[in-house]
Amino acid sequence: MQGGAGLPTGNAFRWRDADAYLFDIDGTLLLSPDRTHRYALHRALLEVYGLETTIDGIAYHGKTDPGILRAAAARAGIAPGVIDQSMADALDVVRRYAAEKAERFRPNVLPGIREVLDLLRNAGKLLGVSSGNLESIGWIKLKSARLAEYFEFGCFADECELRVDIFRKGISEVRRRLGPDATVCFVGDTPDDVRAAQDVGGRIIAVGTGIFKVEDLAAHGPDATVTCCSELLAL
Repeated sequence: MQGGAGLPTGNAFRWRDADAYLFDIDGTLLLSPDRTHRYALHRALLEVYGLETTIDGIAYHGKTDPGILRAAAARAGIAPGVIDQSMADALDVVRRYAAEKAERFRPNVLPGIREVLDLLRNAGKLLGVSSGNLESIGWIKLKSARLAEYFEFGCFADECELRVDIFRKGISEVRRRLGPDATVCFVGDTPDDVRAAQDVGGRIIAVGTGIFKVEDLAAHGPDATVTCCSELLAL
């Protein structure tokens, strides 16, 4: 099997054969041209840490909301202990701002997503999300995009600053629902998604719908690499 850019993937990997599929949100399921989520993070940096700064220049793709806040605060010189002490308050500000501005979220669903989700749901697969968003923000985006109805559960960054821990929770939830031998395939658009899935023993489809080229994603050894989810329909 090959991805859309002619990149080889594992010959033994049959992408439709997993018991459950856990999708990243930003860059995988949808793109958000609005900057509401970004502004929520900026508001937290200002209200909690007193920083008139932004997350511009932070390598935030594939990172979690608390991880992004930590990186921005540390860059501005805030001590690690102070960051930790105030992180819960900062996350509350992010949630509050996003809830107040929920109508401003205008996500665009990426190519092939609805078709792939329909295919998997009709095949009786368990569908969930594993995202670095805070939970309330993740569901706001999914509801705004009319995708929430596809997913039975989600694992988010509220209690997990590292993506690998979010993915580990996803594996645990799948196996709680389906049994200890259930197989899990993650779908994501960053090298962090690939590494996290590999670290927790899941399969991973890397999609080039975020900022990373398929060649760069393939270099990390995912089970499959495609330019967008539409290509999965032919495989």
